[in-house]
Amino acid sequence: MCLFEGKNIIAVTARSLCPRPLWEQIPRIREAGITRVILREKDLSSDEYLSLAEKVLRACDACGVELTLHSFPEAAENLGVNRLHMPLPLLGSDLSRSFPILGTSVHSTVQLKQAESLGVTYVTAGHVFPTDCKKDLPARGIRFLSGICSDTDLPVYAIGGITPENLPEVLACGAKGACIMSSAMRL
Repeated sequence: MCLFEGKNIIAVTARSLCPRPLWEQIPRIREAGITRVILREKDLSSDEYLSLAEKVLRACDACGVELTLHSFPEAAENLGVNRLHMPLPLLGSDLSRSFPILGTSVHSTVQLKQAESLGVTYVTAGHVFPTDCKKDLPARGIRFLSGICSDTDLPVYAIGGITPENLPEVLACGAKGACIMSSAMRL
């Protein structure tokens, strides 16, 4: 079931979409060829997030999957995780000193330039295609993604409505890879 082997895909979590405990989903994600996960459970308290992150980190370590924590730098520090993804409004330049792998999501070239100035090492850009996660917002499209990719030397990962069928189009824009959420949670 190596749908995504060698495709540079990042699974972004949404435990509400997962039919099993999130840490039990990690082996399935790895079997699909995905070797990187962003734990994006922003609705949790810091204690709840830390508890979940501990379980997910154990599962990731057991499967050879890199875990990036999202929005909770304290949890990352407590668990010794050196990969962090932060919402742009919460991103401070001091984080780049603590986390050698630091990312954020961008939705415009202005945001991209702001993210670069704050020391990120990668960005996610989107949403590129229509997605159930953003039903009320129009997709930004492939031209948007092309523009972001051409305006930076940072690795860009497309997000939003990514499928195996449209992945070649995403990569042709210059994206390093892509993020998937719904399909990764339902593997």
